[in-house]
Amino acid sequence: MTDYHNASTEQWLQWDKDHIWHPYSSMLNPAKMVPVVSAKGVRLTLANGTELIDGMSSWWSAIHGYNHPKLNAAANTQLNDMSHVMFGGITHPAAAALGKRLVDITPQPLSKVFISDSGSVAVEVAIKMALQYWYSIGKQHKTRLLALRSGYHGDTFGAMATCDPVTGMHHLFTKVLPQHLFVESPRTAFGEAASEGDLAEMTAVLAQHHQELAAVIVEPIVQGAGGMRFYSGDYLRQLRALCDEYDVLLIHDEIATGFGRTGKLFACEHAGISPDIMCVGKALTGGYLSLAATLCSDRIAEGICNGEAGVFMHGPTFMGNPLACSIANASIDLLLADDWQTNIQRIERILCEELANALPLSSVAAVRCLGAIGVIELKEAVDMTSIQARFIEKGIWMRPFGKLVYTMPPYIISDQDLTYLCRQIVAAVAEEE
Repeated sequence: MTDYHNASTEQWLQWDKDHIWHPYSSMLNPAKMVPVVSAKGVRLTLANGTELIDGMSSWWSAIHGYNHPKLNAAANTQLNDMSHVMFGGITHPAAAALGKRLVDITPQPLSKVFISDSGSVAVEVAIKMALQYWYSIGKQHKTRLLALRSGYHGDTFGAMATCDPVTGMHHLFTKVLPQHLFVESPRTAFGEAASEGDLAEMTAVLAQHHQELAAVIVEPIVQGAGGMRFYSGDYLRQLRALCDEYDVLLIHDEIATGFGRTGKLFACEHAGISPDIMCVGKALTGGYLSLAATLCSDRIAEGICNGEAGVFMHGPTFMGNPLACSIANASIDLLLADDWQTNIQRIERILCEELANALPLSSVAAVRCLGAIGVIELKEAVDMTSIQARFIEKGIWMRPFGKLVYTMPPYIISDQDLTYLCRQIVAAVAEEE
């Protein structure tokens, strides 16, 4: 038996180095891992006792910080009843309540909820919903998807096929992935009216290929891993109208943007529209457990269930996990009980004020902020090893990628901690010049 509770830090770090494959990492020359042993509030505690202010919310998810008493209580209460039960032929209060809550807080006409266990799976489910819908209503020829360049929707095969095939992370798999269509991402910045030219290519592709297109899939307002780009809500409004005109479904991937991150509860609200299918995840459980959901309209659900199969053909083992659903309900309650919009505005104001100090640096190409997202875009890619070591020395946790040094802090962060976080980010970028 491996007794990790009594193992030394050096010992379990060696186990990790020998056996664990971390995200986007090499087993031949593994990066040095940062040993975290506990977390509370906005701070991560390392094995040597060092505390770091978390500027990443554990990849967008820990919106309430760590070890939150209300989320802990929800987990403990549910554990006393059951941690898991199969969802096939069985239901339970936590899942039923979560489904109702998600329908209540998302835009109409989203009314049906499929609960899964990760964001990538939620995208797979959305794609399958779109394809099965058209098959079920007798339009089997509508089998392709249309996506934006610079888009990112996950690492599973269906999701990979909708990520940018040129600048994305998955070009190695191009020959075995389904071949979908792509158009240039919108160039009109957030807050500006989309130009006619901004949708010209989208319009042309829809006009030419709508007979074979099942859906358009986009990350609304914020393209995340594709460059942390913020684009026009007016673009989304016009895209919604185009999808209606050409009878193509619209899928919104709100996995990264949902639950207040952009200043609206869901990013599509910046455009005042609703997709036919919406994916949520990440912050759904406040970062406690992996959980995601795919919502759709009655039109989609009825079309699928009136078809040949009579059912939707998907069913993960851990679908509707009671422990995760219970925490998700508590996380949504916690978010909505607070004046969360004013809080996000507070975070945005400090991010804008403090990160603007990076603009005079010769290495900086742009600074942009939206809601609880702050981005410093550099002219050249960062040296990850060097800059991450600087961040840790300065008492903050950041995880840049490519040319982007970005932060999306937990919503509970104080003005003092957020100001410190931003100033240390700017200082580290300056020292890297």
